[in-house]
Formats: sequence, C-alpha cells, structure tokens
Amino acid sequence: MFLGLLGDRFGRTARDLRVSLTDRCNLRCSYCMPAEGLAWLPTEATLTDAEVIRLLGVAVERLGITRVRFTGGEPLLRRGLEEIVAAAAALRGPDGRPELALTTNGLGLDRRAAALRAAGLDRVNVSLDSLDPERYAALARRDRLPDVLAGIEAAAAAGLSPVKINAVVMRGANEADVVPLAHFCLDRGYQLRFIEQMPLGPQGEWDRENLVTADEVLGLLRDAFDLSPAVEPRGAAPAELWDATGRDGAPAGRIGVIASVTHPFCGACDRTRLTADGQLRSCLFSRREGDLRSLLRSGASDDELAEAWCAAQWAKPAAHGIDTAGFVPPTRTMSAIGG
Repeated sequence: MFLGLLGDRFGRTARDLRVSLTDRCNLRCSYCMPAEGLAWLPTEATLTDAEVIRLLGVAVERLGITRVRFTGGEPLLRRGLEEIVAAAAALRGPDGRPELALTTNGLGLDRRAAALRAAGLDRVNVSLDSLDPERYAALARRDRLPDVLAGIEAAAAAGLSPVKINAVVMRGANEADVVPLAHFCLDRGYQLRFIEQMPLGPQGEWDRENLVTADEVLGLLRDAFDLSPAVEPRGAAPAELWDATGRDGAPAGRIGVIASVTHPFCGACDRTRLTADGQLRSCLFSRREGDLRSLLRSGASDDELAEAWCAAQWAKPAAHGIDTAGFVPPTRTMSAIGG
C-alpha cells in the first residue's frame, strides 16, 4: 500500500535510495580508510538479506523510491547480492520497477557481471582512480589494477550499461591521470565522473587546502579537449556534465564532474540512505541517524517502518555545510555509510 513520498521541510522529495550492503572492503584506498583497515561491523549488527529485501519493499512500494543503488564498503563481498538484486527487480511501486545500480571497486566483477545482469541489475559505477599500475597500487594500497579493468570489460560485455567510471582526484597523487582516464573512457564509451575528495576518510586527514577542485579538473581537461556544458537540465544528478570534443581524432563524448565541496548541489538532492546496520541517513554528511534495524527486530509493521523513514527524511538539513568553515564531518567513514 502506497503511503506517500519521502519529503523534507525544504520541498525536496527523495526518489533515490542508496543501500549499503556491507562496511567491509578488499581495498584500502587512502581517501576512504586507514592502511590497517577499520573495525568492521559484527555479523549480528548487519541487516540480513531478508531484512534488506523487506526494507527495499517498504521503500519502493510504500514510499515511491524509483532508483536503488547498492553500495558498501564493497557490495560484491555480500554473498547474497544476486538474490537481493533479484528481489529488488521484482518490486513494483507507483512508477513501476525501480532502476537498479551498483557502485563497486570492480574486484570480482568479471566473475559476477553476467549473473548480476540476469538478476535484474541495470548498470554499474566502478571506481578507477588511475591507469598507472604504480599510482593505482599506491592509492588503493593493493596491486589490483588488472582485476579492475577485467571487471569493467565484463560489465560492458554483460550489458550493464552505461558503465560509469568514478575517479577521485588527489593532489600530488593522480592529477596526471585526469586526461588519460578521459581518453580511456571516451575511447570505450564509458561515462567518466571526476569526484572532489570529501571528508569521509580517516579522521583528521582531510585538508581543504589540498583539495583538487572541480575547476582545476576542468582546467586539466581543457588541455586536451574542447569542453562545453551539456544542454540537458541537470535535475537532481550530482554530476555536472560536459560535452568533450577530442583533438587529433580523439573520440568525443560526455564527462561529468561532481563538486560536492566547492559547488554543492544540496538544493536539488533527492537521496535517502540506508547503512549496512539498518540506520537511516538523510544526507551523506549527516551526524544524525534513524534506527530501522531496532524497529525491524522488535516486530514493527511495514507501515510503521515507512512512517519512521518519513520522519527521518523530514529532518533532512537544508545543506551539508561542507563548504563552510564550521563544518564538522560525520564520525562514520565512507565505507561505513555507503557511497
């Protein structure tokens, strides 16, 4: 039974749900977690497959969610991923079947892409911060670049399209990869997204002064491409899109830049988030959470879960404030929140 849309006090409506399936990861990317890793959630604290599926039903059928993205940590580490995807693909809300996406580091995707597509997954976002093996290994703290590239190729072959590539640019680490990544993606028809580094990694290590801004990334791209803003309205999409015309016979295409820090897009945000331990977050940078896991495990009805979700989303702040001097980052890191 449809209860209503997930609105907030500022007139925004959440139609996009990010579901973290685990806080665990098989990489140790420097902008996400310390080299030694983190203290992972105990198994009993993590939502079971059945609990995730039930909450997906509440979101789609009762609250009008139209897009679901599975995240982590690394969601490919979730053994029941295909079953969860299949259950989500079978849901029907007021607007029909939800669009299903996956954000992944790509490790193991070559072995599971076809099965995920068969289960109902529509597309993937794969993290790839460098095409240079040494720089990739330094950033990810694992020498796994060939495995990531194999996963990307398998996703494209399976029809998980458009394949989107996410790249975080860090000063002194991978600025040299901006143009090569653009050529790599345009040559293959992948959709590249450059992302400003956000303060969601190891506590105290993010420094605004060291941020490689979206404007700097665009400046690097202009050394090799003619850029013009995409004519289509951006809507609630986090990426500002640019039409890139290659020189010297290079292919043309689209490149996106996500400027969460220097050009925040909070006014159009349409996202709501569910962590692997069943906590609701109305904003990636929120310091408040709503507890659905306790409600689930105490016997709450679907309507009661939906009402709690609405209350949590109603409290969504006007903006995350990351562009202000008084910003205080959340205590959870990105892997514990879900991208």
